[in-house]
Amino acid sequence: MSRVCEICGKGTSFGKKYARRGLAKYLGGVGKKITGKTHRTFKSNIQGVKVLMEGTATRMRVCTKCLRSQRITKR
Repeated sequence: MSRVCEICGKGTSFGKKYARRGLAKYLGGVGKKITGKTHRTFKSNIQGVKVLMEGTATRMRVCTKCLRSQRITKR
């Protein structure tokens, strides 16, 4: 079971998490400094729903953006 939307194909994406220290300039400091970068994953919000397709109810894994935009007719 992969974490991929069956409608739009949205899945897990990758990025970085930045560790910072210091005080921001607008607060009177000398600025924020990056002290470390680590890899992380951004997981899509996938929900299992029952969908009415051609008269039969089918289970699908759909992201919440597709659910909210009503790209499918939920049963």
